[in-house]
Amino acid sequence: MSYLVSNPIYKRRSSRKLYVGAVPIGGDSPVVIQSMTTTDTRDVNTTVEQIKQLSDAGCEIIRVAVPDREAALKLGEIKKKSPIPLISDIHFDWRLALEAIQQGVDGLRLNPGNIGEHNRVKEVVSAAKERNIPIRIGVNAGSLDAKWGSIYGADRIPEAMVASALEHIKILEDLNFELIKISLKASDVPIMLEAYRMMAKKVNYPLHLGVTEAGTPKGGTIKSCVGIGALLAEGIGDTIRVSLTGDSLSEIEVAKGILKSLGLKQEGLNLVSCPSCGRMELKGFEEMAKTVEEKLKNLKKPITVAVMGCVVNGPGESKAADIGIAGGNGKGVIYKKGEVFKVLPEEQLLDTLLEEIDNMVKV
Repeated sequence: MSYLVSNPIYKRRSSRKLYVGAVPIGGDSPVVIQSMTTTDTRDVNTTVEQIKQLSDAGCEIIRVAVPDREAALKLGEIKKKSPIPLISDIHFDWRLALEAIQQGVDGLRLNPGNIGEHNRVKEVVSAAKERNIPIRIGVNAGSLDAKWGSIYGADRIPEAMVASALEHIKILEDLNFELIKISLKASDVPIMLEAYRMMAKKVNYPLHLGVTEAGTPKGGTIKSCVGIGALLAEGIGDTIRVSLTGDSLSEIEVAKGILKSLGLKQEGLNLVSCPSCGRMELKGFEEMAKTVEEKLKNLKKPITVAVMGCVVNGPGESKAADIGIAGGNGKGVIYKKGEVFKVLPEEQLLDTLLEEIDNMVKV
């Protein structure tokens, strides 16, 4: 069962719909979460194991690096074992793109202007078109062709990024190929935001959002939430990838959090807990909130749980949740679907709350 939704509050930009494998992107489809493996693609077993872990965590499309022919030749085996659609990441070598297509990948990350003369581009595009394989054009501020910098200058990087992407798009359109996705990533959030906003007004192809080289899980999460979240709140974006240094699983957690915070995904725990202020009267409140979060981190069914530690905002937030507690002065109230369920000593609140949540998610 899918708990992805389109929140009507955010009027989505109208984009074309295409498919990566069986996963729709664009149009009225929900925003799709992507990631990229950190393994050596030539190591099939390790790569497949990581893909399965990412899929279990909520990843819906996976990209793998294809640095050489040996890696390209492993794609077919990886594809057969992957639970989610597979995208090959190709740079410069048109032969790797052809081999990836032959191996049955579901999508290409490829800039056609970077793979050589026209006949090579035409051969790759023809093969992709024959198999309905989309191509994502990806422009990164950090690797922008020098000619665009000389044309637009250092203070007009977003315009330069858009111009570069449009050049690649024209190559594909001239070959009557329109299964196109676009990304305009930068590690600088304002540059990334402006580039996507400009492109959204120029074409109706699906947009793949991301803050590239965002950084470590702490700093990178902040930049990704601001950049990706801002655009999604404006209705811009059809698929997202959070780029963090380290374990790819953390990318999925952040991506899901972004979508859930905007009401674009309804899955798992939505925890409401108050900040620790001077009004706090519930002993062990912080540990209670952390325990609830940890116990329910792998939950798929959507549920809103409030853990509140005082009588000011506590009752209101707890009544609005599916289930919640508000407490102080040695006792607390458990609210369920807006009604008082039980009044208990504070030492019994957590166990009773977890027990009732367990009963609710089993229904």
